[in-house]
Formats: sequence, structure tokens, C-alpha cells
Amino acid sequence: MAHPKHKHSKTRRDKRRTHYKAVMPALGVCSNCGSSIRLHTVCDECGHYRGKLAVEKEVTA
Repeated sequence: MAHPKHKHSKTRRDKRRTHYKAVMPALGVCSNCGSSIRLHTVCDECGHYRGKLAVEKEVTA
């Protein structure tokens, strides 16, 4: 493995890492119930995906 002869400064390290950042997930609206959901996922509220029932949700009374 390579071993550096000289220590890289914190500034130099941080300049390299400027592009490592979290990205906000893309949000959409459920076509069935209208709640906001992440794109390409099943709706947590009603269980629909692309207009079809994907997961049956139990009704708690």
C-alpha cells in the first residue's frame, strides 16, 4: 500500500470532500390518496403503487 511522505492538511482533505453531501429524495404525490411519497415506492398511507394496490393495509379501529 502507498504511504504518504508528508501529511495532507485538513483543508486539502476537506476540499476533496466538498462533493460528498446528502441529497434530498425526490417527492411526489400519491395518485390514490394524495399524500406525499418518495418516487418509485409504495405509498405508506394506502399501499398503492402506480395506481394499483400493491400492499394491503390493515384498518385499526
